[in-house]
Amino acid sequence: MKEKVRFLGLDVHADTIAVAVAEANGEVRSLGTIPNRAESIRKLVKKLGGVEHLRACYEAGPTGYVLYWQLSELGVQCDVVAPTLVPVKAGDRVKTDRRDAEKLARNHRSGDLTAVWVPDAGSEALRDLVRAREAAKQDQLRARHRLSKFLLRTGQRPGHGVKAWTQGYLVWVRQLCYAQPAQTATLLDYLHEVEHMGERVGRLEQAITEAVKLASPQMQAVVRDLQALRGIAEISAVTIASELGRISRFESARQLMGYSGTVPGEDSSGKRMRRGPITKTGNAHLRRIVVEAALELPAAASRWAGVTQAPAGGSARN
Repeated sequence: MKEKVRFLGLDVHADTIAVAVAEANGEVRSLGTIPNRAESIRKLVKKLGGVEHLRACYEAGPTGYVLYWQLSELGVQCDVVAPTLVPVKAGDRVKTDRRDAEKLARNHRSGDLTAVWVPDAGSEALRDLVRAREAAKQDQLRARHRLSKFLLRTGQRPGHGVKAWTQGYLVWVRQLCYAQPAQTATLLDYLHEVEHMGERVGRLEQAITEAVKLASPQMQAVVRDLQALRGIAEISAVTIASELGRISRFESARQLMGYSGTVPGEDSSGKRMRRGPITKTGNAHLRRIVVEAALELPAAASRWAGVTQAPAGGSARN
């Protein structure tokens, strides 16, 4: 049966897919380009014969895992491979869709490709929601910067004891008046954007809370257990759980840290050992949230000490 296995290399784009096939012990040839549509993929699989003899692969990219799920529904075994780990020949600088598809098929047949973990539909949906909230937080930060820099340029300062971005601070901003109508219009626009971003973040965080309630029991257990760690609240726990997916797929803590890029870089030779800053080559979303949680540890430890060391009969502050 092994000699009948055919290896498909798929170079996937938004509208087209370049297809190549490598026979188990034969040539590697191009099958042309098909539209990136479910019906075209179904016709291709039907044309190539029994799905039990097909092994497909394509590079992870902006098109996501839709093609993987489509092929899986058709019964085709498919791997989504890490593009940075695809072998490259020295001096090979000619890059076309056809050549890329043929290279994928050839390397897939020889076992030189590294497959990435593919989340299920529920995990992927939760991760999209978490990343949408992260993008909203970044937009909120930019909106706040624009407003604060405008106030700084126009010489506006809040009263003593008014902390930035508190309710009192926003009340103060709303009461500001400028002699120039243009500046008043600018202030209102910046203020409206800050308020809009705050509402957007609030909606997404509420959506995350509701989504966790509908998640699988395994995902809920991970989110709940992560919150037992100091410095990690619900949003941080959901972010870590959604970005990691199935944690059991990591064989060791070193492998998990490598996935997040939080291991030190190393430039060693012979007896000389030199280690530098973290590599930052892993999942940036996961790395950001764990670094923020680590920075929160001193404050969390202080709050925890206030709880555990409260006097008898007194109330501890949370």
